[in-house]
Amino acid sequence: MLLLITYDVSTQDAAGRRRLRKVAKLCVDYGQRVQNSVFECAVDATEARLLKARLADLIDPELDSLRFYELGNRYRDKIEHVGAKAGYQPEGVLMV
Repeated sequence: MLLLITYDVSTQDAAGRRRLRKVAKLCVDYGQRVQNSVFECAVDATEARLLKARLADLIDPELDSLRFYELGNRYRDKIEHVGAKAGYQPEGVLMV
């Protein structure tokens, strides 16, 4: 399935900046950054549950937020891209 993850982490202090880096780093391990705080992750149901739990553990729920959008396996029909940065294939090779 394709899981779209968006986040907003408060960076008012050093702890917030550390949380932001940790959230971004974890998302990079599972998918592709498509906007500053938006990732597309091709994961199975187990990986999605694990990723959601790990991200929830990283944030401060009083200051930060996470949003998860499960686009399912037929996500190609649900995505439209306009503008700069060419699209990519989430199931393709991801070079880091």
